[in-house]
Amino acid sequence: MKAIQFHAAGGPEVLQYDEVPVPEIGPGEMLVRVHAAGINPPDWYLREGMKVMPAEMRPALEFPQIPGTDMSGVVQAVAPDVLGFAVGDEVFGMLRFPGFDGRTYAEYVAAPASDLAHKPAGIDHVQAAGAPMAVLTAWQYLVDLGHDVPSPFTGQVHQPVPITPDMTVLVNGAAGGVGHFAVQLAKWKGARVIAVASGRHEQFLRELGADEFIDYTRTQAADVVSGVDLVIDTVGGPDSARFLTVLKRGGTMLPVFFAQFDPEETASLGITVSNIQVRSNGPQLAEIGRLFDKGKLQVGVDSIYPLPEAGSAHTRAARGHIQGKIVLTVVS
Repeated sequence: MKAIQFHAAGGPEVLQYDEVPVPEIGPGEMLVRVHAAGINPPDWYLREGMKVMPAEMRPALEFPQIPGTDMSGVVQAVAPDVLGFAVGDEVFGMLRFPGFDGRTYAEYVAAPASDLAHKPAGIDHVQAAGAPMAVLTAWQYLVDLGHDVPSPFTGQVHQPVPITPDMTVLVNGAAGGVGHFAVQLAKWKGARVIAVASGRHEQFLRELGADEFIDYTRTQAADVVSGVDLVIDTVGGPDSARFLTVLKRGGTMLPVFFAQFDPEETASLGITVSNIQVRSNGPQLAEIGRLFDKGKLQVGVDSIYPLPEAGSAHTRAARGHIQGKIVLTVVS
């Protein structure tokens, strides 16, 4: 079969279109013919050698590596102990995350059945492949964590804040993968949603349900917003603290990317800061899939590349300002 591999860490140019063996399945697994694979930040963190992590936390990488966690495809074989799936089923999922053994940039993948759900009939393989990591991140932050594993970033177990119709939720980086699902899930729960992104994304986000839009290239949210119950900052980083002032006392800050906050400052403001490490979860995807089928959620697709052009897809990702997700097509 064909797959994208890299034999050393580096830029998008290290991604090669290689011939590799079709994987064998073990107990609890299914062989899936991949129709599309979604691209996520951990894919390029892995390709770069995990430089985004502190040196003492970086895993030892063995080469060659096949990147990718998100996929949508058709079941080709099922291990005897797997129940609920059959050959010919359309499935989607995020495989073996947290971890770097998803191997979805390939024509076939051996997938844990527990990480998969039946693909919603209302979306195609490209849309389904774009959903798993981003929508599970938003779901586990906002709706149901689904486990009791402490966050590796805080040592605490995240507790989602119940979103009610009297709440205001601000989403920073609202047009991106996690952001556009956070907007939709907060709106599904009845909240008033403020979306922060660059101006080119305004129509997209209003169509997804945003009640208010702030173009951060023109206006700082802290200058015009206050009394917010919940902030989901999908950008994070050292500047995330600037959103503390938009929160009301007792509010909650959810940084999706690495971000540091002064505990004394957040305590003085009465603000809770919490984050998660998203985890694979097939049953949650099945529940989310019903929202796709009901039209409550939709997947924004920024751009589509054929599998051999994975390097170009990573180059596109590096430019940023993505609207939804970037997806690789494997079966046309």
